[in-house]
Amino acid sequence: MFILASGSPRRRELLQQIGASFEVVVSEAEELSGASLPPGELVKENAVRKAEAVAHEHPGLPVLGADTVVFLDGRVFGKPQNEAEARDMLRTLSGREHEVATGFAWVKGSDVLTEVVTTRVFFGTLSDADIDAYIRTGEPMDKAGAYAVQGRAAAFIESIEGSFSNVVGLPLFDVCRLARKAGIDLYDHHGERPTAGGTPA
Repeated sequence: MFILASGSPRRRELLQQIGASFEVVVSEAEELSGASLPPGELVKENAVRKAEAVAHEHPGLPVLGADTVVFLDGRVFGKPQNEAEARDMLRTLSGREHEVATGFAWVKGSDVLTEVVTTRVFFGTLSDADIDAYIRTGEPMDKAGAYAVQGRAAAFIESIEGSFSNVVGLPLFDVCRLARKAGIDLYDHHGERPTAGGTPA
């Protein structure tokens, strides 16, 4: 059992997909903006901030924090503030290769383990009509880079190099690997009932 320090429904769905046993506690930590640090350092720092803020309030459980950004040509693309910003982001990504970085942090007691995973994404060329139609769906508005790889934007993506789940918001393979290193049980015996006389996890 662990705590996911994120309100992201995508991260919750990814962890549910692998059968993880967790609770969601949304972190109130103040996040750094994209202008202050390189993308990898930015997402790592924000992930640690989120996890530590929740761990402070729930000292008995390990906590997972994460942060994801899209970046291209030194520019960090977070979640668009409005439709005009979403349109600008999608026009910039159109026909280009960009990168998606997710930093994540496991906080367990005094231990803090962090990692950053980067995936390369190749966008096809989008017409203004494509972009406008996509924005009208509302899907881009709460997504880093103004698109959802697991949603309608799958039609825009020519190829991906690296972790697909990282682009969604959480690199599952790496998260699980680091959890094992930290001695964190993601599954609570994979949902199996304890044997007679056993104690539930």
